[in-house]
Amino acid sequence: MNRRSFLRTVGAGIVGIGIAEQADTAPETRPNILWIVAEDMSCHFGYQGENLIKTPHVDQLAAEGANFRRAYITAPVCSPSRSAMISGMYQTSIGGHHHRSSRGTAKIYLPEHVKLIPQLFREAGYYVCNVAGSNWDKQGKTDYNFVYPNDLYDHPDWNRRKRGQPFFAQIQLHGGKDRGAKVANPVSPSDVTLPPYYPDDPLIREDWARYLNSVIHVDDQIGETMARLRNEGVEDNTVVVFITDHGISHARGKQFCYEEGVHIPFLVWAPKQIPAGTVRDDLVAHIDMAATSLYFAGIPIPEYMESRPLFGPQARPRDYVVSARDRCDETVDRIRGVRKGDHRYIRNFYPKRPYLQPCAYKDNKDILKRIRELHKKGKLNEVQELLMAESRPPEELYDLRSDPYQIHNLADNPAYKETLVDLRTTLETWIKETDDQGQYPEPDARYDSDMKVYVDGQKRNGRTAYAEEVEANIRLMKQWQAEGK
Repeated sequence: MNRRSFLRTVGAGIVGIGIAEQADTAPETRPNILWIVAEDMSCHFGYQGENLIKTPHVDQLAAEGANFRRAYITAPVCSPSRSAMISGMYQTSIGGHHHRSSRGTAKIYLPEHVKLIPQLFREAGYYVCNVAGSNWDKQGKTDYNFVYPNDLYDHPDWNRRKRGQPFFAQIQLHGGKDRGAKVANPVSPSDVTLPPYYPDDPLIREDWARYLNSVIHVDDQIGETMARLRNEGVEDNTVVVFITDHGISHARGKQFCYEEGVHIPFLVWAPKQIPAGTVRDDLVAHIDMAATSLYFAGIPIPEYMESRPLFGPQARPRDYVVSARDRCDETVDRIRGVRKGDHRYIRNFYPKRPYLQPCAYKDNKDILKRIRELHKKGKLNEVQELLMAESRPPEELYDLRSDPYQIHNLADNPAYKETLVDLRTTLETWIKETDDQGQYPEPDARYDSDMKVYVDGQKRNGRTAYAEEVEANIRLMKQWQAEGK
């Protein structure tokens, strides 16, 4: 019996037993759990070394709580990331890996044994909420890639709960999407220093400055939220977790498995339970906020769950974290990234495609238009031209100590052969053990067969091209294994 079949048979029973054991726990003694999730932001807060802006409220959470410096998202795009977050499972394990893939007539349903985090909290007596920013009457973003109950949340705000009832709440912030945020002391574009893989262009500087202003705005919103907790007298009994749903929406960030796309802030603030100033350098996946929250609430963690608690006797450090990018809207792709030790490994399963293959979401951004324009005019340097390559290496390997921007691919360097093989094997093992659903072509009913994609510079039927490349890459991996590469 494989892992997936085993989990289907035992999962539901484990959850049921766990909730029954919780029945005698007095709700009044359990902490509130609050998730604050900001969209489209990388690691650009003050406590992380960003010196162009001040983020005192987030910095205070870091100073008084636990700062996980090596935290990674399991998907660098919102709907797969959020599908993983709310289930405590890799999105590739539950079929939620394609961006916005359950919007048409063919729906995606979770395996029967998988319960969502709000469901587990409600069954344990919690009032569950999901609010849009500071609009306490508006439902917050879900964007889950599967069918979920209409009554998953009790209300956007926790103020309707019964007296003494603990709450599990999510606050969804627009984050990096709010490029027009008005803040005190906005960043001047002239002060911006761009990553070396982006051209030093006025329009791109302006966009980056606006992005940093949005970081300030998120900090202001978190300050308002913490003030509300204090005013309501629940601050001392609330665990706060702050993350972003993936990195900045830029050419090499969102939708890609480079550090800019997958490395995220991750803070856990629980003054009564976590020593102030805790700094952790162990590898963390964003799904670990699920099991960690259940741990603090005293709710048993289902054994099927791939999320791991970061505290307590069940805490187990990760040897590596996998990030997975699959189809995003109309743009078919399959990329897997592994962070292990000080190295980042990336496997491009469709190497014949350009990095920036057509994608309406990104192509409509002014920054992408400008990068393409500068490319046509021959004004990108060698490093910046990497973005515009018409094909990709099947494998990429970077030493993050000496190359934090992942510019120098070491996959063909003989000195790194052992590291390359280790990380390749790590990924292949993970794919098999988790039954990574990206191995299999999407069913026709979930994919627009009239959609066109670029393959070798020519438009092809998206569905056909996708299936052909899945088969071609399976053959390639078998060849590599046979050759001992």
